[in-house]
Amino acid sequence: MNELARPSLRAITIDEKANWRMLALSLLSVRFIQGFIYWGGGSRRFIYAPAKLDPSAPHWMANKSQSAMPGAILGTGHIISWLLQHFVALYAGLIVFSALELLCGLGLMAGFLTRLSALGSVCFSIVLMLMFGWQGATCIDEWTMAACNLAMGMTLVLAGAGVYSLDNVLLARRPWLASRFWFRWACGSLPLPLSGPAFLKLSVAVFALTVVFNVGTYNYYRGSVFTPFHAGPTSPSKHHFSLDGLNVTADGSVGFHLYLDGGTPEAPAHVMEVTLQDSTGKKVEVWNADQLSHLPKEAIQNDYSYNQIKPGRYGLSAEMGAAATIHLSMPADRMDGAKPFKIVVTDIEGRSFSD
Repeated sequence: MNELARPSLRAITIDEKANWRMLALSLLSVRFIQGFIYWGGGSRRFIYAPAKLDPSAPHWMANKSQSAMPGAILGTGHIISWLLQHFVALYAGLIVFSALELLCGLGLMAGFLTRLSALGSVCFSIVLMLMFGWQGATCIDEWTMAACNLAMGMTLVLAGAGVYSLDNVLLARRPWLASRFWFRWACGSLPLPLSGPAFLKLSVAVFALTVVFNVGTYNYYRGSVFTPFHAGPTSPSKHHFSLDGLNVTADGSVGFHLYLDGGTPEAPAHVMEVTLQDSTGKKVEVWNADQLSHLPKEAIQNDYSYNQIKPGRYGLSAEMGAAATIHLSMPADRMDGAKPFKIVVTDIEGRSFSD
């Protein structure tokens, strides 16, 4: 059978062409703005704000990634943590991510490999929602943008780019591409090579996936669907510290792990006081803000090289996602408290966190 005679690659009638052109014209602004959004993200890093890809700059992308780590879901937080500890993989990943973002954006704006570019934007949207979707105090800003981009990308995967596109120019110069399966799926100048019932099933599946993922992640982050509105498993506004690994030795050495796993990345958190308590709640030792501000560099072993915990003006200063092992000391004669011991940190707002 001739390839053009297959039902999935049959000739398109005049009425179908007119309808396809109307659909393409209707989606032209969607296609361009979707492309502009991703082109903007990539171009900022490569052209307009290259410091984002400079490991020595304060706006290096690793810092933003680390700030998202505490609330990232479905294992993406572990991926971020691993990348932060492997510089070559981290740097290569950020370069590749930014380059693909730039290319997908250009592809959508120009209508080149439109469906493939739109599929790339869908993948970016999903990754961004999983990593950054929890951030934003009320409207979860990162989620909102990515959720809209996901829906727009899915629509463009189905509809393509039937007007004002390089895909059309390519097809006009090489008409035989209309019979190529890969061209119909990767580009956007023609409808997908599917029968009516098959296209209906694909469209419903795309709709279901988009709705389930968007509504499901929104309910997880903020409720308001199956549950009342809530601040989310990870607070995007109130700083929160987690403590573990307390180790108290006979010579008076005290070590514990401190992790800033909640709050806004716009401002650091401050630990004003650290208290060691015995099992009865009695204070064995207290380190005040002045003592914490003057801790030596070797007393703080940060897990990551980017956002860190370090001595500051008001005790210990911690950037979002920072994690470190803190080493303190006290006179050995204070060790007569009832074991086991408990460590408590108090932040600048007077809130206390314990292991």
